[in-house]
Amino acid sequence: MRTNLKMARTHKGKTQQDVANYLNISKNQYQRIEYGESGTVEESWLKLFEYFGRETPLHELMEKTERKKI
Repeated sequence: MRTNLKMARTHKGKTQQDVANYLNISKNQYQRIEYGESGTVEESWLKLFEYFGRETPLHELMEKTERKKI
């Protein structure tokens, strides 16, 4: 899971659908990016960096963290 990407999205008050629309991709595609199950092209990472106002460094948005098992 890309926790920093999710935190940036929720901090901005946006849904996964909002971000998917901005990137012109499906919600499912965006979910896979956020969950760390799929990568994205460099252009999309740069768009995400701009979208979230450059508040979170790009490498932190891309960083994956371990999911805690319940």
